[in-house]
Amino acid sequence: MTFSEASAETTNTALAEEAGEPRAYTQTSVKNWTERGMIPREPVPRFIAMALAERLGRPVDPAEIGMPASRKNTGDAGLDFHRDTHTAVHNAAQFWSTVHRRTVLNAAFALGANSAPLTRWLAVPADPDASHTGTRRVGRQDLDSLWAAAAHAQRQDSRFGGGTREASQVDRILREHAIPLLHGGYTDAVGRELYAGTAELARVAGWSALDMGRHSLAQRHFIQALRMAKAAGSMNVGCHVLTNLALQTTLRGYPDAAVDMAQGAYDRARHQAAPRVLAFARLIEARAHARLGDRRAAAAALTDSERLLQRADTAPGNEPSWISYYTPARMSADAVEIHRDLKLPDAALRWNERATMSATDFTRSVGMRMTLVASAHLQRGDLDRALADGHGAVVILSSVRSARATDYLTSVVRDMAPWRRNPQVADFAHRAHQAIAGTATRVT
Repeated sequence: MTFSEASAETTNTALAEEAGEPRAYTQTSVKNWTERGMIPREPVPRFIAMALAERLGRPVDPAEIGMPASRKNTGDAGLDFHRDTHTAVHNAAQFWSTVHRRTVLNAAFALGANSAPLTRWLAVPADPDASHTGTRRVGRQDLDSLWAAAAHAQRQDSRFGGGTREASQVDRILREHAIPLLHGGYTDAVGRELYAGTAELARVAGWSALDMGRHSLAQRHFIQALRMAKAAGSMNVGCHVLTNLALQTTLRGYPDAAVDMAQGAYDRARHQAAPRVLAFARLIEARAHARLGDRRAAAAALTDSERLLQRADTAPGNEPSWISYYTPARMSADAVEIHRDLKLPDAALRWNERATMSATDFTRSVGMRMTLVASAHLQRGDLDRALADGHGAVVILSSVRSARATDYLTSVVRDMAPWRRNPQVADFAHRAHQAIAGTATRVT
């Protein structure tokens, strides 16, 4: 297994910084490891294994590449998807008890780790019995507190990014509140809602981790959330969690696999899930098709999403509150990115006119959309309008703690490279880099 020295140098340095262990790795370091037979000391083997895992799409153990096993190795923690309910709950509780957001996991995002969870949820999306015997009786107030915590964390994440204190508290709530309840006593009906609420907490924790660029941790939260959704027998929750996992898969560079995941979520849940939940699944499928450059498939999925949203708005029925964020305005915002990715800037700008989301409630989303609009203007060759939207994005995203948002800002700067000698572009790049540096400081 080989990869370029420059790539290895950059990847290992980035992984070390993400892990909170900033180190500088040079091409000489890489040559020492790959050509001269030198065995690096901890934590380098972990970082090399993580870099290779990202490239291969599967977990890689340091021992597999001839390096000593990591003393911090967490193995497959959080990737398990056991068929038995009680074993699955035990494994999830163990994961949430021991793994913190900043813990370095000895694997990067691995596409292959999604296979068993996806297959088992699609085959049997509901467990037969959710009751449990325990000393502490779980009641209505316990359930309400879990749902309220998840809703609050989601709102804070939407406004200020996954690096907010409130968003990071979800890990603690899982550890200190959800786990004791899971070990308590409850009937089948109470157990199903408890599992569903825990799944939503884990999904929010996963999304916050994803937003901060901690993709291995996010993947594990999503997998455990999907397992809790199965225990709950909730098609709404299961479809939504799997759709989130599909979106992560797209963002990690595997849109083809993401299409299968989003389609599987939709097809399995289409006769039971709420229209708005199904609409979101179609949206994420459209985003994956767009990354693949498939205009026809992306348009069909987006049209389906819009149709389902219209049904949800005219006859909402028994719709879960946690999906209320997916509105026509939110769909329009994502449609901007879909058409930007498809290199259809005129369509992207038309969709932007319909994306009337509040910058107060959806600060990160509005700021990121402005970067997409700037990119669409650049695709049309309109530098002045691109600069205006780019500067607007800098102002909004300066208050957000989100690695994903900084990636969007960086992308706009990169798109302006053909105009880099323009003083206005240089000024924008300077302001954008200042905002990125400020975000990084707030995040750490």
